[in-house]
Amino acid sequence: MQIINIHHPYDPCNLPKEDVVLALGFFDGVHRGHQEVIRTAKTIADEKGLKLAVMTFNHHPAVVFQKIDHKKMKYITTIEQKEERMKELGVDYLYIIEFTSSFASLSPQDFVDEYMVGLHAKVVVAGFDYTYGKKDIANMRILPDYANGRFDVVEVQKLSDNDEKVSSTAIRECMKIGDMRAANKLLGYAYETTGIVVHGDKRGRLLGYPTANIKVPSFSLLPTGGVYVVKIKVANKWYMGMAQIGYNITFESNRPMTIEVNILDFSDDIYGEQVSVEWLHFLRGEKKFDNVDGLIAQLKQDEQDTRNYFDTVGGRA
Repeated sequence: MQIINIHHPYDPCNLPKEDVVLALGFFDGVHRGHQEVIRTAKTIADEKGLKLAVMTFNHHPAVVFQKIDHKKMKYITTIEQKEERMKELGVDYLYIIEFTSSFASLSPQDFVDEYMVGLHAKVVVAGFDYTYGKKDIANMRILPDYANGRFDVVEVQKLSDNDEKVSSTAIRECMKIGDMRAANKLLGYAYETTGIVVHGDKRGRLLGYPTANIKVPSFSLLPTGGVYVVKIKVANKWYMGMAQIGYNITFESNRPMTIEVNILDFSDDIYGEQVSVEWLHFLRGEKKFDNVDGLIAQLKQDEQDTRNYFDTVGGRA
């Protein structure tokens, strides 16, 4: 897969000249609904003998249109994770457009001319609710008018799960309450956070439950605070674990939020390693214990619940 970053206005000489089937969307999460759009485009591309291209943006349009501070935006997938998902789906060209004020000011017709026709689209595929042009004033229903016969338009209908639209918003709502089973069902895969192992207080080691403290990008969306069953990938190998997102309130107040993973049956030092955490199941909320003994007893129960989970789902990490 070729990744092509575009800053508006672009130089056509720097872009591929091949005709493509072009899938459109922001694709945060690359969830099952997004996958349906891309697979539809892939099927058409294969039938027509064309390359599959996907166009997305480097950040959410709300940063420009709604003037939201980009530092406060939280994403289900990082750009790197999005790229990996696209590669797995068989995308040939991934266009990442810098969503600037200049780009956002394009009229619907200019957007179609420059970013559909200009990218050599012979078929454009998008979800039923895709919008484009300044402040999202145009939609899929009128796209054929702007296309004016220069490309075909394929609108992918809503994908539902239990009568609810599969959407990034629905996934965020599940994560807000720690329902990772539902979130992962909508995603079509286990939600994953990537970060670097950093030094912490090393208090877990004294409790008999050493943890890897993980620093994640500030823009990565996290589930609600609490203790979770997780899998963690270290040096390309997956391990069972239990993780806490919280503030270590048993020991101090006004502490920063941390992500700590106790990796089961593991004792290596991994400071500085990049790791990935899959969030599988919510065990409990964060509790403040009266003493260390109470905390240790709870950790033992958490470990047993974690092992039981993996035994129940039919296998280890």
